[in-house]
Amino acid sequence: MSVTTNPPNANSRASRLGRLGAIRPGHPGLLLAVILTCQLMVVLDATIVNIALPEIKSSLGFTPTGLSWVINAYTLSFGGLLLLGARAGDILGRRRTFIGGLALFTLASLVGGFAGNAEMLLIARAAQGVGAAFASPAALALLMVTYPDGRERTRAVGLYTAVSIGGAAVGLIAGGLLTEWASWRWVLFVNVPIGLVVLALAWRVMVETPRRKGHFDLAGAFTSTLGMTSIVYGLVRAASDGWSDPGTILAFVAGVLLLAAFVVIESRAKSPITPLRLFADRNRSVSYVARLLMVAGMMGMFFFLSQFLQTVLGYGAFASGVAFLPLTIAVFTSSNISARVLTDRFDAKTLMLGGLIISTTGLAWLTQLSATSSYWALLGPLVLFGLGNGTAFVPLTAMALRGVQQEDAGAASGMVNVMQQLGGSVGLAVLVTVFGSASRRAAADAPLSMDAAARAQHAFVVGAQRGFLAATIFLAVTVVLIAVTVRREQPALAETDLDDELRAVESADLAEAF
Repeated sequence: MSVTTNPPNANSRASRLGRLGAIRPGHPGLLLAVILTCQLMVVLDATIVNIALPEIKSSLGFTPTGLSWVINAYTLSFGGLLLLGARAGDILGRRRTFIGGLALFTLASLVGGFAGNAEMLLIARAAQGVGAAFASPAALALLMVTYPDGRERTRAVGLYTAVSIGGAAVGLIAGGLLTEWASWRWVLFVNVPIGLVVLALAWRVMVETPRRKGHFDLAGAFTSTLGMTSIVYGLVRAASDGWSDPGTILAFVAGVLLLAAFVVIESRAKSPITPLRLFADRNRSVSYVARLLMVAGMMGMFFFLSQFLQTVLGYGAFASGVAFLPLTIAVFTSSNISARVLTDRFDAKTLMLGGLIISTTGLAWLTQLSATSSYWALLGPLVLFGLGNGTAFVPLTAMALRGVQQEDAGAASGMVNVMQQLGGSVGLAVLVTVFGSASRRAAADAPLSMDAAARAQHAFVVGAQRGFLAATIFLAVTVVLIAVTVRREQPALAETDLDDELRAVESADLAEAF
């Protein structure tokens, strides 16, 4: 097994992303399989649990609003610690960081599968997110330094992209199969044997990368993560206890103070995980906010629609997973057309507005669902939503990375994923609050002639309608934000070195969103 180190300036891509040269293990093909399998696990975990939510709710006694924490516990810890995980790979070595993160992810999956109550499951989900935050950036970095350039890198990134996007669809179907034919617990248990095999192979074939001197911005990482968690907790608590509840108010106050402390810490830190200069460019700042809002709308769609399919239409878990396939196909098709054809012909603003208008129309269509709707009433909205978001995501990512200084490229690409995870958490919290208020009113106003089951279904449908409406508003606000604030640039990828590693980041983010 040999290791070669290139001079810092020999590979502009590597140096620009903070790499310390290329490595070449004795089994590059086996290493690629390890990296791809890890990515598949992370992507699967982003979609596989959605289909199991109704079963988890009934098994562990979650409330309708509390159920959102099964998603939020993972996305908050993943998104909040992702940049810290990337920094850990630089300082501690990527092999060590990858193995440690994947080991935690695997152990947390085992604990979550055995969860006997809601609290145990949420702790396990949060631990999964921490593990993913350390393993995922290390895996992508190892892929890039193993295949530093040329045809092999193109092939490796192509496989990474295929696994990322295909894994989202596999997760929906696998979640349905495991939940329906075994138990919801197997959507977590399935990670254990795979994780153990990957860990054993990683221990054998991975070469440690050179370690860089640096500092962990622990204060920045924890104030940002705890601040966002407090805000999300306040939103979810408001759905059940009201906006005037002391606990709700305290959560919001704590969240605001922690986030203010985060800004102060980052402005003074020698090695901040989030350089505030990233937000100096208006278009880039808007792209971050737009991504957060878009994913907020998407998470609500998945959360409510997966339950609608099973609660109202009576679908099994497997059929519910298959029901999302038209959306996945639409995303895959439109994102490829956008990346390969449209970005050379249209500016980013035009593409984003066009895609968002289409996806907003799809979400608005879902507000018309009722207790008597069939699957065919969902098909049109799903396809429109997928086509629109697939079209908009590529130029949105390009805008987030345009004009970034070399030393900030890693943080800029990391912020794309952070905004995605936080958008899902905050958005879902807001939408669950809307859902909870609307469903309680609907249950109280339902005719006395309704039996308990019909009353519960009626309350859910009304709450979901309001949730879809709130999600539509998220996307409509994004349309206005981009139309008013984004400066036009020609073409969508002009002056943007969106090379292989950043395309891989884009594909992974897109997959996790769907």
